[in-house]
Amino acid sequence: MERLLQTTGKILGVDFGDVRTGLAVSDPSRLLASGIGYISPGGIEKTADAIAEYVKANRISAIVVGKPINMNGTEGPRAQRAEKLIRLLEERVQVPIAPMDERLTTVEATRYLNETDTRGSKRKQVIDSLAAQIILQNALDRLKFLKGQSSL
Repeated sequence: MERLLQTTGKILGVDFGDVRTGLAVSDPSRLLASGIGYISPGGIEKTADAIAEYVKANRISAIVVGKPINMNGTEGPRAQRAEKLIRLLEERVQVPIAPMDERLTTVEATRYLNETDTRGSKRKQVIDSLAAQIILQNALDRLKFLKGQSSL
């Protein structure tokens, strides 16, 4: 995460999934994360290609990839797949990439959708993007905290 402190500009948040991968982007000042939808190109290689294409086309300066850590702090197969995606992205783009613990982000997204009474097909359309938005906002808040710490 500290490597991202050395950059400025927009950050892309990624919630990698087997079927859909949610995306979110920050504003250039890094105050707010906004969900921008999801991609489902099929397979981890094609997903990395699609993300890299977006990064290059939209002047993204860093990427945060949600890493699903188990509640007991261990890493399972899904966390290993997120790490593989990070490695593939590092081969494709020249921007810093950081993993972000995404524990409970899907729970938070689900709770929000329940509170807003978002159901059915609309729910499927937004949950991955919302999860990416939560991951990215958590990262932005963490960067703000780290930046404040380094200026002391």
